[in-house]
Amino acid sequence: MKNLHLILGTALMMLCFACSTTRDNNLAYFKDISQSANGMLPATAAQPITLHVDDEITVAITSASPEATAIYNAPLANVAARGDAQQVAGTPRLMSHVVDRNGNITLPVLGAIKVEGLTTTQVEQAITQRLASTVRDPYVSVQMVGFYVNVMGEVKQPQRLKVEKQQFTVLDALAACGDLTEYGERANVFVIRNEDGSTHYEHLDLSSTELFKSSAFFLRQNDVVYVMPNKIKTDNSKYNQNNAFKLSVISTVVSAVSVIASLVIALAVK
Repeated sequence: MKNLHLILGTALMMLCFACSTTRDNNLAYFKDISQSANGMLPATAAQPITLHVDDEITVAITSASPEATAIYNAPLANVAARGDAQQVAGTPRLMSHVVDRNGNITLPVLGAIKVEGLTTTQVEQAITQRLASTVRDPYVSVQMVGFYVNVMGEVKQPQRLKVEKQQFTVLDALAACGDLTEYGERANVFVIRNEDGSTHYEHLDLSSTELFKSSAFFLRQNDVVYVMPNKIKTDNSKYNQNNAFKLSVISTVVSAVSVIASLVIALAVK
């Protein structure tokens, strides 16, 4: 009879856990439009990325007379970008310039140019103005080589992503990491950002289209995207920790009893 009660109790606990799992395991995105056939999503304008210390850019300067601007360009080189695991041989590309601690890049002939806090378009304008007195109708192109964001927490492939375009959203980052796991809390995602010497965070709710209005929807250099675990993952972790502790205690007790038993047997033999 006691065994029967134990079996029924265990079955009831498993049933309750299954019901709890079904209740909490909501994997849907954008639930507020799930019943709509079509419509217009809210949006926030993408802010141009400004340059910061350690950013890497390329600068190309030309004009109607290429020989007049050749001296202002760094030589072509067949080098890998910073952070690349392998260097791939191929067509030589423009050498990149890294923004130094003072917020400058250094170009041939022109020397140091302040670029920190500027967009690539503003840097193009600044260089064009410097060339105006010596080069007729110069054309300047400034491109970011790329930047990095870190994606952590309940995603299938947590990793550091290299971004090679200036408009990259939190959805792009999550997709590149294989989406959230079934334990990722869709309504509890954070973007952590270093800005103006301070570290800020913004909460994002992937289950709502209000996500598209967030200033953190478009990611910037060195942003961290963190997906919180849901209640199921948290409860499972606590359960596993408790079981591990209990197993450790039982193991210790068994070992102690074994030692005591061995001593008793030894004394009895004597």
